[in-house]
Amino acid sequence: MLIVLMVISVLLLVAIPNITKHNGMINTKGCEAFLNTVQAQVKAYEMEHNKIPTVQELLDGRYIKSDKCPNGHAIEINENGDVSEVGS
Repeated sequence: MLIVLMVISVLLLVAIPNITKHNGMINTKGCEAFLNTVQAQVKAYEMEHNKIPTVQELLDGRYIKSDKCPNGHAIEINENGDVSEVGS
């Protein structure tokens, strides 16, 4: 019984650092995908309304559901229509 507990403990010690490392990478990739999706919605809004939208206009028009990346950072749209993460 003690041997089984020791093996499980060793496996947990190896697995937990890998899981936390991949969690950050997953959030980063999720944010990149979200930014690409919002960029496509900016183009769709621009085609329909002949102007570059603000984040609030995209939210109000239900083009997007959130103004935050999966990592919690907000997004912004510049005057050229390019979408980026605030603070990056």
